[in-house]
Amino acid sequence: MNSTVRSSGAISRNRETAAGVGEFGMRFTSTPRGARLARRLASHQLDEWGYPYDGEINESVTAIVGELVANAVRHGHVPGRDFALRMTAFRAAEAPGAPDASRFRVEVSDMRGERMPTVGPSVTAATSATSATSAGSAVGAGVADVWCGEALAEAGRGLLIVGRLADGWGVVPRPGGPGKTVWAEYVAAATRIAAH
Repeated sequence: MNSTVRSSGAISRNRETAAGVGEFGMRFTSTPRGARLARRLASHQLDEWGYPYDGEINESVTAIVGELVANAVRHGHVPGRDFALRMTAFRAAEAPGAPDASRFRVEVSDMRGERMPTVGPSVTAATSATSATSAGSAVGAGVADVWCGEALAEAGRGLLIVGRLADGWGVVPRPGGPGKTVWAEYVAAATRIAAH
C-alpha cells in the first residue's frame, strides 16, 4: 500500500512493501494537540501493520512515540515550525541462526539543535553504555544514563521511559537543516510476534 495524504499543508507518507517493511512519516504542529495526534496516528498505523492496539508491541512503540513527540513539543518548540515523526517497521534476524524479529525505528525531528537531551549524569555509566558514531550521534543504552532529574519531580522522566522500553536511542543533528533528530529502536522478539 502506497499513499500520500495532505492535510493542513502537512505531508504524510505511508508505504508498505511485499516483504512487510512499513514506513510512516508526517509533520505535525509543535503543540500538545500535534503530539496527541502523532501518538494516535502511530498507534493506528501499527494496528494497520498487524500489531493490535492492545498488544505489547503496539503499546510499547506508541509509548516511545508519545514520549519523544512530547519532548519535541516541550523542549524543541520553535514558533511557527513543525516537528516530524518517522516510524519504520522491518523484519530482521538479530543474529545468524536466530529467529526473525520485528524492528521498529522511531525518529522525531525538531528545529532546536541547541537543546540536546542529556545522555547521562555519570561519566562511568555514560562511557560504558554510550558510544559515538561517525555522524556524532550519542547512543543511550541504559536507564540510569538518562536520569538527571530529582526523584519527586513531576517531569523529566520521558527519556527514562524511552530508555526502559527501547533497545537503544540516540540523538543526531537533523539532516538537511537546523535542529536534531531523536531516535529510538524497539525490537520485538519472535515470541512477542507470535502472541499478537
